[in-house]
Amino acid sequence: MSLRQLGLHVSLFVVTFFTTLAAGALQMGINIIEEPYRLIEGLPFSASLMAILLTHELSHYFASRRHHTSATLPYFIPAPSIIGTFGAFIKMKSPIISRKALIDIGASGPIAGFAVALAVTVYGLYHSEFVSIYSGQIGIVLGDSILFSLLSRLILGAPPEGKDILLNPVAFAGWIGFFVTSMNLLPIGQLDGGHIAYALLGGKNHRRLSFTLTTLLAVAGLSAIYLSYGLPSSPLISGLKNLLWEGWAIWALLLYILGLNHPPVIYWEIPLERSRKYIGWIALAIFVLTFIPVPFRVM
Repeated sequence: MSLRQLGLHVSLFVVTFFTTLAAGALQMGINIIEEPYRLIEGLPFSASLMAILLTHELSHYFASRRHHTSATLPYFIPAPSIIGTFGAFIKMKSPIISRKALIDIGASGPIAGFAVALAVTVYGLYHSEFVSIYSGQIGIVLGDSILFSLLSRLILGAPPEGKDILLNPVAFAGWIGFFVTSMNLLPIGQLDGGHIAYALLGGKNHRRLSFTLTTLLAVAGLSAIYLSYGLPSSPLISGLKNLLWEGWAIWALLLYILGLNHPPVIYWEIPLERSRKYIGWIALAIFVLTFIPVPFRVM
């Protein structure tokens, strides 16, 4: 790797650190223009989120190296958003040799990132609290995965009447970590879940599964849009809207553009070890536990 390439990776990491630092400070109500010295108060959120993303991508990287697959160091993507980043990725530069390697490379990132996100979430929830919800109040409500809901109940208990959880910035970073993990584990195309599905099911079944799931996402997203803008409001329509998310239409479009097929491995005939199949099932369990049908909605 050239010094120029290394400099690009380091520069993107540093810039993303500062954009997530700013996002963490803004979440705490800090005006970083008027009080730039308080930027450091966004460190708990920034450090938590960057740790999840870095663990995820480095796990992919080292698994690739272990299986003699050429891959880049992580590219972090800074963004002027509420979380300060669009995530991170590594780029595979050579074919993957076997299904065993494909499982290891595909599953290593989500499993390792999930472990860090779990620790971050537990710590953050212990420092979160209930706040009152006022009638007519407008705000963004985060959806719950099975695991996040269970952890919230175990650590904080059931929300009292008229109250909801105000997440500590660290808990919010953990929520994002779960969300990123579940999105990567969708068994579609060349997502991490797509790698695992291809290794376990083969090319033909992988293509069918990718097309079916992407179509379902598109239908769910378009249905949510139609319910929101194409029909008059009613209690039934409102109830249905709470079960669907418009963003799935965008995800489906991106997946169609990126492609639903998967490149072949070099030595498909090498049998897949039972232990690697277990890893696939572990990844599926993590996907089920962290998937959020409606990640965001406006209250």
